[in-house]
Amino acid sequence: MILRALFLLTLSFTSIKAEEVKPNVLFVVIDDMNNNISLLDPKSPIKTPNLKRLAERGTLFTRAYCISAACNPSRVATLTGLRPSTSGVYQNASNWRKALPNRKTIMQQFQDAGYAVYGAGKIFHHKLEGAFHDKASFNDFLQMSPQNMPTKKLNKAPEYGSRNTDWGIWPVDEKDTIDFRTTEYCIRRLKNPPKNKPLFLACGIFKPHSPFFAPSKYHKNLPTIKKPNRLENDLNDLPPGAKALMKRNKWFWNGMTKLDKKIPGSYQNFINAYAACCRFADAQVGRLLDALDGSTIAKNTIVVLWSDHGFHLGEKDHIEKFALWEKTNHIPFIISAPNITKPNSRCDQPVDLTVLYPTLLELCGLKKDSRCDGFSAVPLLMNPEALWQYPAISTYGKDNHSIRTKKWRYIRYNDGSEELYNHNYDPNEWTNLAKQTTIAPILTKLRARISFSQPAEPVSNLRR
Repeated sequence: MILRALFLLTLSFTSIKAEEVKPNVLFVVIDDMNNNISLLDPKSPIKTPNLKRLAERGTLFTRAYCISAACNPSRVATLTGLRPSTSGVYQNASNWRKALPNRKTIMQQFQDAGYAVYGAGKIFHHKLEGAFHDKASFNDFLQMSPQNMPTKKLNKAPEYGSRNTDWGIWPVDEKDTIDFRTTEYCIRRLKNPPKNKPLFLACGIFKPHSPFFAPSKYHKNLPTIKKPNRLENDLNDLPPGAKALMKRNKWFWNGMTKLDKKIPGSYQNFINAYAACCRFADAQVGRLLDALDGSTIAKNTIVVLWSDHGFHLGEKDHIEKFALWEKTNHIPFIISAPNITKPNSRCDQPVDLTVLYPTLLELCGLKKDSRCDGFSAVPLLMNPEALWQYPAISTYGKDNHSIRTKKWRYIRYNDGSEELYNHNYDPNEWTNLAKQTTIAPILTKLRARISFSQPAEPVSNLRR
C-alpha cells in the first residue's frame, strides 16, 4: 500500500510538472509576400520549398488574409489583436503606441506569462531610427540592419519614383544582407535557448519587400515568371471610392509601363527580381527550421509564419499593396503546433489575421484576452473543416473594407460605393457585379457581415 501511494504521488507530481512546461514559440513574419508562390499555387515557378516544409508539419491556411494592406496597420493589428477600426491606426505614418499606450502586444502577453521574449528584424513597421519599434515588447531585440544599397542603380533603367523601385543582383556576399543578419541572430537564440524559461522568438524577414535586391544564387536558374493576367479597360467598372483610393498609387504602374516601352524587358526583369527575393526569403526560413531541428527545444516549439500583406505586380494595373483586392490581401499563413495540428493539413476556410493573437494565447495556455477583435483558430487547427462563422475582413484606410468568403470578395468604400467579385468564375476580379440587380440579395447579406466585434474594455481605456 505504501509503495502504491508513493507511485501515485510520483505520477501526480510528474503530471503537474508536465503541465507546467509551456511550449516555445518561433514567430516568423515575412514582408510583402503574395500568393504567387508555390506554397499556395503548386504550378507557380516561384518555388518556396522551405515554406512547404513548414506547412507539412502543421496547418496551411490556404485562404488567409491580412487585416490591412499596409505594413504599420497590418502589423499593429496582428500584434495587438485590434483592428484599425478599433485602434484608429490606419496608415504607415500612424503613431500606434500613442494610439494604444496601454494595449499589450502579443509579446508582452508572453512576457507576463514568464517567457523570455527575443526578436530581430522587421516585426513592427519601424523606421531606421526605430520610431515605431516597441522596446517594451522584448527582453532583447536586434534592430533591422540599414538598407545595404548599391552605390549605383543595378538595372539599366533610369530612376523613377525612388530608389525603392530598384532591382537587381545585390549584394555579392549573402552575409551582408539584412535578412541573413536577422536570421543569424535568431539561429543563435535557438541554439542557446533560455534554461529556466520558455522562449518566444520573433524573426522579421524583410524580403521580398522592395527594392528587389537578392544575392546572385537566387537569380540563377530562375525561370521567366509569367506576367500577371490583365484585362484592357479593367478599371472602367471601378466605383468612385476605388478610383479615389487608388489615385495616389497610379504613378508606380504608369511609370513601369513607360519604362518598359523605353527599355524593353524592364517590367519582366522587375517581376523576376521579386521572384528572386521570394526565393531568398524562403531560404532564410529554411535556415531557421534547420536551426530549430538541431536544437534542444525542437519537439516543444510552435512555429507560426505569416506575411503582413500581399503585393501587386501589375494585376488590375497596380503595383504595390495599398488596395482591397485579392492580390493585396491574400497571404501565406502557417501554424505548426506539436500535438495539436495534424501534419500536412490544409484549412480552406477564409480567415484573417485577427485570429493570430487569441490563437497563440490558447495554444500556450495563457489567459484569454476578451478585448481581442478576433477569435481563436484552435478549433480549425484541430479540425480544418470545423464550422467557422467569422468573416475574413481587410481594411485599408478609414471606412474602406473588404470581406472574403469562399466564393465572394465584397468591397465597400467610405463613400458607400462597392465592388463584388465571384471568385468561382472570376479569380482575376475583372468583372464588378455590384450594380447587377440579380445580385442584390447577395449584396445585402455581405453588407451585413462587415461588422466588427468591439472589445469588452472601452477603446478610450485602451488608448489612455
